[in-house]
Amino acid sequence: MGIKPRLLRIPFSIVYRSMFRFVRNHYGIEVPYSASVGRRVVFEHQHGIVIHGAAEIGDDCVIRQGVTIGNRYLDKPLEAPVLGQRVNVGAGSKILGKITIGDDVNIGANAVVIINVPSNATAVGNPAVVKGKK
Repeated sequence: MGIKPRLLRIPFSIVYRSMFRFVRNHYGIEVPYSASVGRRVVFEHQHGIVIHGAAEIGDDCVIRQGVTIGNRYLDKPLEAPVLGQRVNVGAGSKILGKITIGDDVNIGANAVVIINVPSNATAVGNPAVVKGKK
């Protein structure tokens, strides 16, 4: 019998938790390892950014300060948004629930998005209203 897999995971878990806490406390960004983040995603003006562990963020997205991407209902903890490619998320926006944000979408500052947003559209307001194509 060799070393049990749990014993091998312990050091990596300790390193992950310490790095997660450092990034969260120093930069103000919470991105769990289970979140799917695309290439060239930019977190502008850090602090107050919270990403759900089951969220998916596409390539070339821009996420500004105070943004929450998470679930909407406590009884459905694994439902999270899916952001497409080149999504521009304004400061203070909340994207909640099992929704899909299309490619090339702009989300206005302080918008609360709880509906699907088609590609090439803009979502503004609280709750967000989808405006015409770009």
